[in-house]
Amino acid sequence: MSGHDQADRLKAKVLTVSDGVVHGTREDLSGSALADALARAGFDVVERALTADGADLVADALRRLTAGFAGLVVTTGGTGFAPRDMTPEGTRQVIEREAPGLAEAMRLVNPLGRLSRGVVGVVGSCIVCNTPGSPKGCVEQIEAIVDVLPHALRLLAETPTAHGN
Repeated sequence: MSGHDQADRLKAKVLTVSDGVVHGTREDLSGSALADALARAGFDVVERALTADGADLVADALRRLTAGFAGLVVTTGGTGFAPRDMTPEGTRQVIEREAPGLAEAMRLVNPLGRLSRGVVGVVGSCIVCNTPGSPKGCVEQIEAIVDVLPHALRLLAETPTAHGN
């Protein structure tokens, strides 16, 4: 791959939302699985971050990860029904516009997807996607939309696209 191709690669960051990982009682299998899946899809994973559960903690982490960044930020964890699952609420504090079609497509990957409260939205030149905390679930959900994300990111960056605008 030439240097020019490397410069054109889309960038991604992964945020693991987990009390257990923060406290050292659980390994970050989902964050690793997600980073690997994004790399396979052609993204350059430039940062992995970690935060405990809670809407305000998630919002703070997302503000830091999206500041001055153009690319994809994917969260794993905190999208379910447990009382501490507040990733969507934290995400909504940060995003400027929701992308419900992407979130709906992610939920359709299997019956358990219907239990995900995850949201997808835009902040600046970033797309933020919430995925579940299981390694299988987060990979399945991001793979459900990864084919359209490069086009969406080009639109955000106002890069010319092939649809004749």
